[in-house]
Amino acid sequence: LAEIKSRMLLPRIDESDEDEDDPRAELIRRLQEYERIKKGALALDELPRLERELHVLKVVAPTIERDVPLPDITMTELMKALRDVANRAHLSGHHNISREILSVRARMTHVLSVLRIGEFCEFSTLFNPEEGRLGVVVTFLAILELCKEATIDIVQSEPFAPIYLQPRSASMESNGESAEQLAEPDSE
Repeated sequence: LAEIKSRMLLPRIDESDEDEDDPRAELIRRLQEYERIKKGALALDELPRLERELHVLKVVAPTIERDVPLPDITMTELMKALRDVANRAHLSGHHNISREILSVRARMTHVLSVLRIGEFCEFSTLFNPEEGRLGVVVTFLAILELCKEATIDIVQSEPFAPIYLQPRSASMESNGESAEQLAEPDSE
């Protein structure tokens, strides 16, 4: 800058100096080149660098040496072990279990045969626990179906008291009604 200022202050002696480049132009060119290099350096600085943002992970797998001695076993011992395993496999073989088919209609017939005319039967006595959950459900459906068909009555004297079943004809006779009266519609 001092050189440029001194050239500007000194008078020009000769017109041959015009052929020389303007010192200001040279400075502008150098400043532009500096700016371009500075931008390039900033762009390079933005890129991730190894050992600054990126770290190389070096993992060395440990070498595990196992010295497993082979057991001293003979062929007859192997055959005996195989025979034992085969016998155990035979004991735990699969069994085919067939499901007993329970019919709601057959259970309805059974419930009606248990209920005799004029007799009460306790609700819980109709269920057979050995039949499992399926037997309980089929019996319950049979009772509901008989009640729907108006063949039986379900009676309970008070809340939480035992529930009893009785044939419909017996309950009609105890109420003073007959099956014929229920079959004929009222003519009123």
